[in-house]
Amino acid sequence: MEYLFLRRKSTRVTSVRQKALLYRAAGREWTARFSSLSDVRPADSLIYKGILYQLEVRRVFLDSSLSLKKLSVMLETNQTYLSNAVNRYFGCHLKELLNRYRVEYAKELLRCGGCPVGEVPLRSGFGSKSPFYLAFLRETGMTPKRYAARKRNLVDPQIDNKVLL
Repeated sequence: MEYLFLRRKSTRVTSVRQKALLYRAAGREWTARFSSLSDVRPADSLIYKGILYQLEVRRVFLDSSLSLKKLSVMLETNQTYLSNAVNRYFGCHLKELLNRYRVEYAKELLRCGGCPVGEVPLRSGFGSKSPFYLAFLRETGMTPKRYAARKRNLVDPQIDNKVLL
């Protein structure tokens, strides 16, 4: 999955222009990937765009208590439609989708080096360290500490084969 706006400069307020740009880009992606499917409901496109807007522009994934119910209220749809849209168009459950975004955000935090590894789980929306480490390892194939070291070119080839925690 390519993130449309995740690596943009952080702002406190989202503009109408940001929303319009995201909806336009998401609409093109929707047309290319899903318009040929036979059983697509017209509301699915709006739900899909709304999910992307909430995740990429508003960054609601940083809320560790975000649930299907909360997100469905934000998108003004019911939980069943939302769940079906996430499963079908993102190819995973909501929790997996949120964890992907959280891990991408954590990778950005680790790359810039402005945040200690111990603070990354909470700043990236995870409730605790354990689910963070599991999700990070699943998505990247390495621990956060190793990832940070590699991105900063600090890994010694002798240490590279050892697991750093």
